Amino acid sequence: MGTMSEEILSRKLGREVRAGEIVIVPVDYVMAHDQTAPLAIESFRRLGMPLFDPQRTIIVFDHIIPAATVQAATLQRGIRNWMSEERVGNFLQEGICHQVLVERGFVTPGAVVVGADSHTCTYGALGAFGTGMGSTDIAVALATGKTWLRVPETIRFELSGQLGPHVYAKDLALAMCGAIGVDGANYHAVEYGGSAVRAMSISERMTLANMAIEMGGKTGLVEPDEVVDEYLAGRAREEYEPVLPRNPRYSRVVEIDASSLEPMVALPPDPEHLAPAHELQDLPIDQVFIGTCTNGRLDDLEIAASVLRGHTISPRTRMVVTPASRQVLLSAMERGYIQTFVEAGATVTNPGCGPCIGRHQGVLAAGERAVTTQNRNFPGRMGDPTAEIYLASPATAAASAITGYITDPRRLS
Repeated sequence: MGTMSEEILSRKLGREVRAGEIVIVPVDYVMAHDQTAPLAIESFRRLGMPLFDPQRTIIVFDHIIPAATVQAATLQRGIRNWMSEERVGNFLQEGICHQVLVERGFVTPGAVVVGADSHTCTYGALGAFGTGMGSTDIAVALATGKTWLRVPETIRFELSGQLGPHVYAKDLALAMCGAIGVDGANYHAVEYGGSAVRAMSISERMTLANMAIEMGGKTGLVEPDEVVDEYLAGRAREEYEPVLPRNPRYSRVVEIDASSLEPMVALPPDPEHLAPAHELQDLPIDQVFIGTCTNGRLDDLEIAASVLRGHTISPRTRMVVTPASRQVLLSAMERGYIQTFVEAGATVTNPGCGPCIGRHQGVLAAGERAVTTQNRNFPGRMGDPTAEIYLASPATAAASAITGYITDPRRLS
């Protein structure tokens, strides 16, 4: 009996495990993308072993797609050649890995999914143990179908109340980072529960789970319920049995009343430095970016479009919108969100990660300032290391694009 992490890993191993124990766990899927796969492939080849299961190997091109440089194109060609050699069963180039794996039904409650990307923790939104690893550990998982873990202790966020007007899951995620700091959950699992979480959609839960790593978390988990079952109906690739905590022991419980929150902004150099948006209203900005595995889903685009509708972007500000996946893009086109963005003056790109990691499609120059819906605002993340990155919800980002200054979206209501 234990936390969600303990229960998931216990089921996988067929015996009871406890926090602090070192275990070797079978995995359901192993994922790498165009930026991390080359090193994983190099290490895998040195092992001299075949893939443990080509159908449980997933390669995603999303970080630099389409290739922005000759170097990126060459690396991608090498990955394609390796996939052909190993007969990899799942090659996806239709959006951000964490969005696409969830959309395509690879992620189910109780699964263990490892990925060569730190935000693999996003999968916990559906009750899976998802965790990011370095390329060498991913190479071993590719060869053996197993990985080693120290069973993490767990911090529980008990989130009550109801989010107010123009306050969203991103504001709540930032508030949690502020509450315990960027290293407050180091090698801990983070569980999200309470009435505020139970009322959330899968997309909103993904925003919370995605940012567990920004507190140092090993994974972020939401208890699976009927919302998850409804989402996975006709989507899940295999049958699943939800795993729930049973008489858990938490290392810490943090209570937050969602009703008390207002639109928040994380100031550089990391997500724990917070201020209410209205306190930063005199801060001019150069770029707004809406997208990423944190806030590039359909409801995020809907929120941004509802703020932008009938407005145009400030002449002092440029705006980039990047849907998280092809399916999100198609749905946003059908609903008119893309037309709203274009009419307002935004640039809409193909699905991918480009601007978030400063690779292409929205790189910042020296001294520029951006408001973005991504998860990290470390120096140099989006381009020049002297550029400033401010994290916010899609509503706050869109409102800021209209005024050219950081803006509380409630001002435009």
